[in-house]
Amino acid sequence: MSGSVNKVILVGNLGADPEIRTFQSGGRVCSLRIATSQSWNDRTSGERVEKTEWHSLSVFDENAVSYAENYLKKGSKVFCEGKLETRKWQDQSGSDRYSTEICVRPISGKLIGLSAAESLSQNIPIERDLPTTDDEIPDVPF
Repeated sequence: MSGSVNKVILVGNLGADPEIRTFQSGGRVCSLRIATSQSWNDRTSGERVEKTEWHSLSVFDENAVSYAENYLKKGSKVFCEGKLETRKWQDQSGSDRYSTEICVRPISGKLIGLSAAESLSQNIPIERDLPTTDDEIPDVPF
């Protein structure tokens, strides 16, 4: 059906460390729980009120799974882009159950850590060979 969009964008905090599972085929999936919060002043009492929503995420993109495994942990702020998917499964008694979650798939999804700790924890060395004198700066031909 044209004219419809299934896209979810969230910015929130992880409620637990990423949970990685491996399929028999060798593929991996990462399960995340993301909390998003909003706050406002109650009109009657004037007190600050906060409401938190919890979102389930399944990450199927191998690069994003590796990123989550190595750099994300409980409390990390993340940006995710995916789509809503509902899957059917059976509980222990054999009853059909349904779960709706945000799926981050290759190409169409994204998972990006936003916490300063994630970018600092990579400890990527920066090598600089900057000129120290005017003699070392090359002549510009214009």
